[in-house]
Amino acid sequence: MNTIHLNEICSNIRGIVSDIDGVLTSGEIIYSSSGIELKSFNVKDGSSIVRLKNKGIDFALVSGRESVANQLRAEELGIKRLYENIGDKGSALDELIKNGFPSENICAIGDDIQDLSLFRHSCVTLKITVKDGHPRVIEEADFVTKRKGGEGIMLEVCELLNMESQ
Repeated sequence: MNTIHLNEICSNIRGIVSDIDGVLTSGEIIYSSSGIELKSFNVKDGSSIVRLKNKGIDFALVSGRESVANQLRAEELGIKRLYENIGDKGSALDELIKNGFPSENICAIGDDIQDLSLFRHSCVTLKITVKDGHPRVIEEADFVTKRKGGEGIMLEVCELLNMESQ
């Protein structure tokens, strides 16, 4: 995609749907000796998501797994749209749209094969993946971050959407 076309798309984004594991985390899942699941989230992602939301961009998280850590992070960031245990993320976007999420100019962020149904949804105009995303996802993405998942990639999304200084 050429830079002029990418800039035009970025300036019209109304909603972002992001995967969690491998995007907002490194993709590693750690279990304590008592069986508690632990995940590490980057503070740069959190502050960037808040900035995006404050600029009027709707935000949703869609994960193939259910996790208390996901729920706590979504709550902390004021993200009311959290879909977990999702096999078909494209269908989850249909459900989001039925419930008031923007139906056009959507950015999808994912890193693995199961995110391709989200990338291929007709309402998605911008597809972003992380530096360490699956090769097939990288191939379909419009933009690949310089950072790996869990390293603050949402900061790059803010920069791409021209919100880094706003």
